[in-house]
Amino acid sequence: MTETADLPVIRRPQRTLTPKERETVRDTASLNFQAGLIMGIIDPVPNPSPMSEDEGAWVRERVWPAFMTEIDRKYPWGFWRWTNCERGTCWNCLANRCDLCVHRQQRGPSVGGDTDSVHNAHGLGVAKIIVRPDGAPCVWWCRCPCAKDGPAPDGPARRRREAKRAAAMQPKAGPAQEAGATRPDRSAAPRPPHRPSPGGQDALF
Repeated sequence: MTETADLPVIRRPQRTLTPKERETVRDTASLNFQAGLIMGIIDPVPNPSPMSEDEGAWVRERVWPAFMTEIDRKYPWGFWRWTNCERGTCWNCLANRCDLCVHRQQRGPSVGGDTDSVHNAHGLGVAKIIVRPDGAPCVWWCRCPCAKDGPAPDGPARRRREAKRAAAMQPKAGPAQEAGATRPDRSAAPRPPHRPSPGGQDALF
């Protein structure tokens, strides 16, 4: 895939994995999981198809050569079946790091061809098909709703710097106040345990 800054942002719906689908993703081997994150096929969104899912499964089982099915089964939702415009959320946004969105950093989407080939039983290309006939280019824009251009949102490092700068500007407490602050208030209710707020897809599951 190549990148370009000439194409406008295309907003496509983001997929939210169900608890059962998350378990399927968690069961993926580590290497394939990492590859799926890079390719955006952890939460892909299929384009409308005249073929049902059962019909597609029949083709994959009975028509595809063994090497294709072997690789396809290593990924939670398959490997070969996804075009650029069906890919999902980039790995950084899935980790709740929208300040590092892949396509924000690239200043454009990942681009592939708008066509694909139909092959005969001997593996020879016999025709070209248009992958996305609605006129939209078949490119991968990360499906996270975060901004893909303009100023980057604050990341953890920037928030820490700002918090440190704000703390340095606060007036220092006197000795009496510091002594009082060191004595715990035993009548106060215990603090609840810290629970991190969930990010995109619960911050990488």
